[in-house]
Amino acid sequence: MIYPIVAYGDPVLRKKAVDIPADYPNLKEILENMWATMYDASGVGLAAPQVGMPIRIFLVDTSPFADDPDLSDDEQQQLAGFKKAFINAHIVEENGEEWAFNEGCLSIPNVREDVFRQEEVTIKYYDENFKEHTDTYNGLVARVIQHEYDHIEGVLFTDKISSLKKRLIKGKLTNISKGKVNVDYRMKFPAIKGRR
Repeated sequence: MIYPIVAYGDPVLRKKAVDIPADYPNLKEILENMWATMYDASGVGLAAPQVGMPIRIFLVDTSPFADDPDLSDDEQQQLAGFKKAFINAHIVEENGEEWAFNEGCLSIPNVREDVFRQEEVTIKYYDENFKEHTDTYNGLVARVIQHEYDHIEGVLFTDKISSLKKRLIKGKLTNISKGKVNVDYRMKFPAIKGRR
């Protein structure tokens, strides 16, 4: 099942998501539906709050970035093979130089801005089988994880840009919350009852 993606302005995107137990109802189905929703929208990451669930789950598949000819063979290989579900994730540590990358978000369509993030992240999480891991990632993989992790903390990438840039995109954000945006995937807009 493809979930509608919740648009900017919906309160669920601002909630700090909660940990879930291993026997959380329909967890396998939720994960399957989230993968299907992410791929349907051509995303590289998706967090549960983006589909209306304030729980600590996010998915990452960086393979679309692997085709970038500016990346080394090692980087392309790392990106091509990276597909993971993160459940009850908590960042342990972020390290390294901050670097800028032009980010976008399925909940904020047609808006992209440079965001600075640290180059390395260590994160503790459970996989889809509820096996615990603590792993360290860097580069674009770390960035996608940090972006999706922000979602389960109630933070959006637009929170990390300058106040001037925030003012410049304010009208676009208002239009997105009202459904005045062209997208080729299902969305749910806070200012419109029902789905589109």
